[in-house]
Amino acid sequence: MTKPSLPELLHAAVTAVGGVERPGQVAMATAVADAVDDGSHLLVQAGTGTGKSLGYLVPALAHGERVVIATATLALQRQLVERDLPRTVDALHPLLRRRPQFAMLKGRSNYLCLHRLHEGAPQDEDEGLFDQFESAAPTSKLGQDLLRMRDWADETETGDRDALTPGVSDKAWGQVSVSSRECLGATKCAYGAECFAEMARERAKLSDVVVTNHALLAIDAIEGAPVLPQHEVLIVDEAHELVSRVTGVATGELTPGQVNRAVRRSAKLVNEKVADQLQTAAEGFERVMELALPGRLEEVPEDLGYALMALRDAAREVISALGSTRDKSVQDEDAVRKQALAMLETVHGVAERITNGSEWDVVWYERHDRFGASVRVAPLSVSGLLREKLFADRSVVLTSATLKLGGDFNGVGASLGLSAEGTGGEDVPQWKGLDVGSPFDYPKQGILYVAKHLTTPGREGSRGDMMDELAELVEAAGGRTLGLFSSMRGAQAAAEELRSRLDNPILLQGEETLGELIKAFAADPKTCLFGTLSLWQGVDVPGASCQLVVMDRIPFPRPDDPLMSARQKAVEEAGGNGFMAVAATHAALLMAQGAGRLVRATGDRGVVAVLDPRLANARYGSYLRASLPDFWYTTDRNQARRSLAAIDAAAKADGR
Repeated sequence: MTKPSLPELLHAAVTAVGGVERPGQVAMATAVADAVDDGSHLLVQAGTGTGKSLGYLVPALAHGERVVIATATLALQRQLVERDLPRTVDALHPLLRRRPQFAMLKGRSNYLCLHRLHEGAPQDEDEGLFDQFESAAPTSKLGQDLLRMRDWADETETGDRDALTPGVSDKAWGQVSVSSRECLGATKCAYGAECFAEMARERAKLSDVVVTNHALLAIDAIEGAPVLPQHEVLIVDEAHELVSRVTGVATGELTPGQVNRAVRRSAKLVNEKVADQLQTAAEGFERVMELALPGRLEEVPEDLGYALMALRDAAREVISALGSTRDKSVQDEDAVRKQALAMLETVHGVAERITNGSEWDVVWYERHDRFGASVRVAPLSVSGLLREKLFADRSVVLTSATLKLGGDFNGVGASLGLSAEGTGGEDVPQWKGLDVGSPFDYPKQGILYVAKHLTTPGREGSRGDMMDELAELVEAAGGRTLGLFSSMRGAQAAAEELRSRLDNPILLQGEETLGELIKAFAADPKTCLFGTLSLWQGVDVPGASCQLVVMDRIPFPRPDDPLMSARQKAVEEAGGNGFMAVAATHAALLMAQGAGRLVRATGDRGVVAVLDPRLANARYGSYLRASLPDFWYTTDRNQARRSLAAIDAAAKADGR
C-alpha cells in the first residue's frame, strides 16, 4: 500500500474534528513536515482561526518518531489531550495503519501523592507527621476539600490536580502533593508501586506524543536530569510565552519566612550545635531583609553578602548532618528528612548563587505587602541556555499567533538564542520563519483607533481626558468592552469611574475567579470586563459580547523592573538599541496578544482603541503598529464612535 500523502492525512483529520481546511493550515502542515523530515527548525506565526493544532499534529503523527508538544496554558493542554489528539488519531489510524499513543506529563507536584495523603504532611509545630484530616475541622473549607480528595484518590486514574472538579485551593493541594525534591523515590516509598506521578512518566515513555508544559520543558533543559523521555521532535505551541516561563524556572528567591521554615523542619533531625548555627544565620538574614528597599542590586551589599554566606555555610552543615543523624522519635522520619533536605537545598543553592556572583545574573530586592521582603536572582538572558539546550539534537517547531514583531521574526528569534533568519554557522542553529496568515479579513472586520489627541500618559496621576474618552467609547459600543490596563491600579480606577458614570455593568478582575468573570462577560452584551495581564492573553469571547477592546496605554515594562532594565542596559552596552530590543519587543508582544482578543471568528466586527497617543506620534509607533493585526487604521475619534454605534445597532438588530 502506498504511503498516504500529507494533504490526504490533513483532510481526514480536519473532517474528523468538524473543521474547514484553510490555506494557512495546509501551508503550515507542509512546512512542519519539511522541518521534521530534514531535522531543521521552524518558527510559524499562525493567526487565530488557522487551526494550528492540526497544522502541527498531523505531520508530527505522520512522521512516526516520538514528539514532545509543550504548551503554556492548561486550556490548550486539555484541548490537545481531550479533543484534538483522540479525534486526529482515530481519523489517521486507517490511513497510517497504526494508532499513535499519546500522554500528558506534568511536574510531580501536579499529581496527588499517596504517601502524603495516607501518612500526613510534616508540620512546623511538631516535626513528626501531622494528620491533616484530623486537624482540619470537617466543617471548614480546608477539611471538606481534604475529605473530598481522599474519596477522589480511590476513583481517579491519573491523580492529576486538573482532573479534580471543582478544584481546591493551593493550601489544600499542598497537603497532598510533593515537589520532585521532597519525593522519597518510588523504590523507598511504601506507595511507589501505585504512584500517580510515576505512572504518568511510564505512560509518557510508552507514548508517541507527549504533551507537557513550558515549565517542565525548562526544568528538563536546565537541571540536566531528564524528566521528559527521549524525543526527535519538539513542538512549542504558545511560543511567545516560552522565554518568560523559562526565566521563571531559572529564577531563585529567598525570604525570611522560607528560611525559618527550613530551620524548623531540620531542627530535630540534627545535633543542637549545627541547628543553632542555622538558626543564628537565619536571624542575621532576617535582620538584613527588614531594611531591604525594592530595586536592583548591581553589587551585593556587604551586610547581605555576609548574611548569605553564613546561610550558605550553615545550610551546607545541616545538609551534611542530615545524612548521618537518625531520630527514632520522629514519625516517618524519611519523609520529614526529605522535605527538610529539599528546603535546605533551595536555601543553600540560592544563597550560593548570589554570593558567587555572576555577570550573567541579575539580583534584586522585592517587597510584597503580604509576604514582606525577598531577594531574587534571575538570568540576565536565557537565550544562550535555549540555544544550547533546546535546538541541539532534535528538530524544533515554535508556533504562536504572535511571533512576527515589527514585520519579521528576528526579535523573537534573538530572545530564543537564534541569529538573524538566513544567517548562522556551525554552532548556530539554522531556522526559517513562516507567517501563514489568518482566515480573518482584518481590514474589513476591525478598526485600529489611536486616540492621538489625548495627553501622553505619565507614570503617576489620573488621566481625566482618557477617562472621558473611555466612557464615550463604551457608551457608543453599548457595553461589549474588554478593557486591558497596564496596571491593576489603572483597571480599578477606570472601573470605579465608569460605574459612577454609566449604567453598564463593569466587571473587574480580582472580584471573582477569571473563569466566572469571562463567563458573565460573554453572557451579557451590555457588560464590560476590565483587568490586567491575564486578560491581555487569556480571553476568547467570539461574537457580539466583545466588540470593543481598549488598551489604556502601551504596556512597556515598568522603568523600575530590575530584570527588564538590566536586560535593556546589557543590550545598550553591547552596542544595540536596548529600548527596542527589550521594552518595545515586550510591548509589541502584549499589544499583539491584546488586539487578538477582538476578532475570534469570521463574523466578528469591532474596534481596538489605544488610548495612548504615542502609538501614532512616537518613532517606535510604526514598529508597534506593524506587530498588530492589519486592521483599518484611524485617529479620528468621531469615526471610531460612529463605527462602534453602527456595530452595536447591527448586533441589536440581530438580537445579540
